[in-house]
Amino acid sequence: MQKNTPLTLLAGLSPAQFMKRHWQKKPLLIRQAIAGFAPLVDRSTLLAMVESEEVESRCIVRKGAAWTLRKGPFSRRSLPSLKTPDWTVLLQGVDLHNDAVHALLQQFRFVPDARLDDLMISYATDGGGVGPHFDSYDVFLLQAHGQRRWRIGRQKTPELQADVPLKILKNFQPEAEYLLNPGDMLYLPPGYAHDGTAVGECMTYSVGFKVPSRAELARQLLLGLADEAGQNELKSQGAMLYQDAQQEAALRDAQIPLALQNFAFDAVKRAMKEPQLLNCLLGEYLTEPKPQVWFDARPSPPTWPCAIVLDRRTKMLHDAKHIFVNGESFKATGRDAKILRLLAKDRRLSAHLACQLSPEAAALVQDWGSEGWWA
Repeated sequence: MQKNTPLTLLAGLSPAQFMKRHWQKKPLLIRQAIAGFAPLVDRSTLLAMVESEEVESRCIVRKGAAWTLRKGPFSRRSLPSLKTPDWTVLLQGVDLHNDAVHALLQQFRFVPDARLDDLMISYATDGGGVGPHFDSYDVFLLQAHGQRRWRIGRQKTPELQADVPLKILKNFQPEAEYLLNPGDMLYLPPGYAHDGTAVGECMTYSVGFKVPSRAELARQLLLGLADEAGQNELKSQGAMLYQDAQQEAALRDAQIPLALQNFAFDAVKRAMKEPQLLNCLLGEYLTEPKPQVWFDARPSPPTWPCAIVLDRRTKMLHDAKHIFVNGESFKATGRDAKILRLLAKDRRLSAHLACQLSPEAAALVQDWGSEGWWA
């Protein structure tokens, strides 16, 4: 994939053109984004996934104006009949469990990997949907089977309906309507209201993106800084405790001492004085596997050297000085850094390049293999 090469997936736009004209700006309807597209997971296999604890699933049923929501895992037999209209099942992160779906997600890597999240599949009977709503993230809606009618519009008043288990808009005012067939795709920027309704039995694939809030990032980074500061103090002379040998006598004084305020401020200031530490914590946070993901360790170390293919569940990123894999960070320089960045970029590495890693880096990569992070 090249930045300036037109893609059928993007209606003939190059990735550079799409990002400049549409990304987080305006919708784009793409007829036959993937010509001849058919479901990558058949219906029976897809619906059986609701029983797995490794798959985040939801079942939504509408009866008139009433909505019900159930979260999996639950029995496949507990789902409504396929002949019953107005229900849908949503299965999050199917790319983590199916190679073909994972390969499809790779076509959207014109957006940085740090932003690419997962691929959700929704199965619906006639009339099924989740009601008019908006997402806080960009989304590509690819029709895989049957038809779905989408109504979209910018929403001036994002007020939600009360006493409903879903975030359904109260006064949805659509501005456009599209009927999508298999292979058609609709891109929507964040906050663009949309309502998708199945026309007959249908499957829709949704490619979503990570949108950490400022508060969420601050919380995660500050927690990491606190842990790091505690470990550093233990390695040195022990924890630095607040002292106030010069404190004057107080009598029922409820005011916080200025010295204690300064001590607290200095603690935070010291924790944040290393920007590279913040970069490490950010990379670890962005590559942390989801709660439903775990790897099977190998009983014996992998043969070495060998070609490497990252497990579809493995998340691997890098910055200028570090490699991040599944929530862990590693400093890398020189030839090792170049080779490991290629592994992050291509998600595979030839045995020829693996041979060129330093003994230390090779041992590290072999440990990843023992953890089941690559095959």
